[in-house]
Amino acid sequence: QVQLVESGGGLVQPGGSLRLSCAASGSIFSINTMGWYRQAPGKQRESVATITSGGSTYYADSVKGRFTVSRDNTKNTVYLQMNSLKPEDTAVYYCRLAGNGRLYWGQGTQVTVSS
Repeated sequence: QVQLVESGGGLVQPGGSLRLSCAASGSIFSINTMGWYRQAPGKQRESVATITSGGSTYYADSVKGRFTVSRDNTKNTVYLQMNSLKPEDTAVYYCRLAGNGRLYWGQGTQVTVSS
C-alpha cells in the first residue's frame, strides 16, 4: 500500500506564490510518475503537472511558465512551485502517484487565490 500526504496549500493574493509538497510512503515502485491534479468547484479534475522518476515533465498549458514541478527521489517527495497565481488557479490540489500498474491519490489540499 502507498500513502500520499500533501501540504502547503492556503490562501494567497493574486500574483503570489505557494509551494505544495507531497510525500509518499509505503511500497513504492522505483519507476513511477508523480504529479499534481486539481479540481475546482463544479469542474472536472484536471492534470496540472507531472514528473517521471527519470525527470521528464509535463505541464498543462494554463500553468506553463508559472508552475514548476520537481521531485526528490531520495525522499519520495514531489513539489509544485506555483508563482504568479491567478484566481482561476483556485481549486483543491491532489497529488497522484502512478506506478506498477496502480494509481494512488492524496487527500487533497485547498489553494485559494483571492484578494
